[in-house]
Amino acid sequence: MSFSEHLNEPTPRVVIIGAGAGGIACGISLKRKYGLKNFTIYEKAGEVGGTWRENIYPGCSSDVPMPFYSLSTDLHDWKQSHGSHEEILEYWIHLTKKYGLYPHIELNRKVQSAEWDSALHCYRIVTEDTVTGEQFASTAQVVISAIGVLETPRYASIPGLANFKGEMFHSARWNNDIDLSGKRVAVVGNGASATQFVPCITDDPKVKVIQFCRTPNWLMPPIRSTYSPARRWLTRNMPLLNRLLRWSFFLRLEMMYFGIFGSGLLRRIITMVAKAYIKHNAPKEYLSALIPSFPLGCKRVIFDTDYLAALHRPNLDLNWDGIEAIVEEGVLTKKGERIPCDVLIFATGYAADFYPFPLTGLRGQSIQKYYEAEEGPKAYLGTAVPGFPNFFMIFGPNTATGHTSVIYTNEVQINYIMQLIKPILEKKVLSLEVDVEPTDAYNDKIHSRLSKSVFTQCVSWYRVGGKGKITNAFPAAATVFWLWLPDSDECPFCGRLYYWGC
Repeated sequence: MSFSEHLNEPTPRVVIIGAGAGGIACGISLKRKYGLKNFTIYEKAGEVGGTWRENIYPGCSSDVPMPFYSLSTDLHDWKQSHGSHEEILEYWIHLTKKYGLYPHIELNRKVQSAEWDSALHCYRIVTEDTVTGEQFASTAQVVISAIGVLETPRYASIPGLANFKGEMFHSARWNNDIDLSGKRVAVVGNGASATQFVPCITDDPKVKVIQFCRTPNWLMPPIRSTYSPARRWLTRNMPLLNRLLRWSFFLRLEMMYFGIFGSGLLRRIITMVAKAYIKHNAPKEYLSALIPSFPLGCKRVIFDTDYLAALHRPNLDLNWDGIEAIVEEGVLTKKGERIPCDVLIFATGYAADFYPFPLTGLRGQSIQKYYEAEEGPKAYLGTAVPGFPNFFMIFGPNTATGHTSVIYTNEVQINYIMQLIKPILEKKVLSLEVDVEPTDAYNDKIHSRLSKSVFTQCVSWYRVGGKGKITNAFPAAATVFWLWLPDSDECPFCGRLYYWGC
């Protein structure tokens, strides 16, 4: 396609993959900034909401204060400091309606593949109706991935899963059709999700739970609270107050970064607080197993949601023996004990180090092959990948901060993406691509920082395969993330960073 032919084409089409928080925020930005109408959001499920639609396990809630876990453009009258999954999902559905996004969203439509066509300067996209199985082909000049990294549940690699005769599911795909009352329930994993739902399901004394744990986690004192009617009236009627509260939470979380990740001395002090809290609240028989040997911050920091209190219940036991295999009647431990159970629940996190469908760039290479060649996910500013023109990611590699709101970092990335795609939407250029050299330089910089960080000192989801390259953590405060994503209109080296062509 020549540049003159390109000028006669209609407005370039933008496709957003995923209607979770990132995809909805991106759609809102396209409408607010550019009044764009020619965009589509493909969503594989029957409703928007992403992780807050999928995660419906008992006790599921945000671990970031809600005034800062919402869009800066749309503050909200939250009922409590940390919203439930129902309340958060309702918020995103409300925004989807408010900004008229539903006409742009194709629900039950899963992206099967996307391939760059160099002749037409667009992606050829194949989608599938998840209800009927029918496939559709379309094209888009810009593709924005908003699937995030916590998209595909990871099941533990344990032999014999197919042998189990009882019910089995992952906590990220909770099965409400299974009544746990009167059942023997085995929970595999003791991370953030498990510490939220285990207290809820063991509240019923008829549910007998045995939780299989591999390594302990640092638990901090609880921080959740219900907002009073007076406070909610003030934030509803005094918008400036709500804005100030948001800023206060941002600053508090930045201080948390410096306390846990930025200062060895402060981390030791906070570790002493966490250790004292665990010792004061956990059953004595579990104390030696519940105190981690790795430093605070290496794994996700967990604020207690009555988990330690639940450990005192007679219908909850912890098992640290390790799992040898799953057998027909339950679990075989590494010590040879067979533990029967009726229901097996995996709370084993997500597969965060691969891209879930074939997306092919300039040289016929898929993004997954690029990741594998680089020994893990890699991008420039967590947003753009060499060899993949007009393709951008929200919540891409090394953008999780471990301490602040992903909604904030999403907005920072979206603002950056809006600047980058502006000349494409204005039909001033056909395509742009990040170069290899600045991508390598940026990743050398962040991995130099990460190599000296607390993230190297344990097995965690931040790393490829739990022990490899750190691909899911940003090595600095949220303010630094904002500073590092430049204003493309003012950035003096953009001409060297990108190939602009027609």
